[in-house]
Amino acid sequence: MAGEERWFPSCIGIGSNLNDPASQVEQAIGHLSSLRDSRLINVSDLYRNPPLGPEGQPDYVNAVALLLTRLEAHSLLKALQDIERLQGRDRDSGVRWGPRCIDLDILTYGQREISEDGLTIPHPGISQRNFVLFPLLDVAPELHVPGMGKVRELVRGVDGSTLSKVRG
Repeated sequence: MAGEERWFPSCIGIGSNLNDPASQVEQAIGHLSSLRDSRLINVSDLYRNPPLGPEGQPDYVNAVALLLTRLEAHSLLKALQDIERLQGRDRDSGVRWGPRCIDLDILTYGQREISEDGLTIPHPGISQRNFVLFPLLDVAPELHVPGMGKVRELVRGVDGSTLSKVRG
């Protein structure tokens, strides 16, 4: 219908390895549940996994949330960055893949493919990251990730042995 705003299904990756990571992830899920112009549809189990990046940092706790949102992709990104700031994230640490209290990533946004400065959707690391694919399998096993394939098929290509459920 004319004038109606479209709802986009969007999968959000959530991760933390500082300041009680499981609580940080749960807090982020709470913020996502009250995100404007959005509805939280489903949340994966929480998974503990070794860090990707510099050695000597604590394990991560990761999850995926499935939202329906009317926010455009850039507005959704800004809203996620606002949640990160609210939870104490310092994006100026200068360490790529370094420790962080919270990390929120747009993994998918409908079936859209976006490649712009500061925003790439689908998230380019999805198909290689067990800590993304296993939580995605919990919430959207039949999801087709544009340019990559179905989650159910992608998960077969990664090793899940380093993951353990924290909650589920």
